[in-house]
Amino acid sequence: MSLIAGMRSINQRMALVIEDSTTRALHLQALLEQVGLKVLLARGSQEGLQIAQRARPDVVVLDLEMPKMSGSQICLWLKDMRETVSIPLIIFTRCDNYKVAALDIQLDAVDYIPKDAFAYRALLETLRSMDLIAPRTVDRYQS
Repeated sequence: MSLIAGMRSINQRMALVIEDSTTRALHLQALLEQVGLKVLLARGSQEGLQIAQRARPDVVVLDLEMPKMSGSQICLWLKDMRETVSIPLIIFTRCDNYKVAALDIQLDAVDYIPKDAFAYRALLETLRSMDLIAPRTVDRYQS
């Protein structure tokens, strides 16, 4: 068994966060762990693709604006690889360009969440609607 596969308890859901901002990544990790998810962090696109292939998380939360490879390119790669094609993707980004949002939905992203005052609550609602977290965990979260 690989080290990554052994890091998750039997019924615990796993999220991969691909985010180049250390502060934002750690904040997302704390939030998602608070609601019961196991969280893997990737600081860049290549690292994120490798972790997704090995760990096969239940969901990937990724930023669009990344150095070297954009979130849209990561979506294409993840949806093109046999190991990751079925992993749901959530775009969580500062980019508020609705043309880009439409493209990412076409790329099979489950949701597009702009980083604003309601972003964390919206992310939790999306995860709840995917049955990755319990409804009561969303109600307990104070944004």
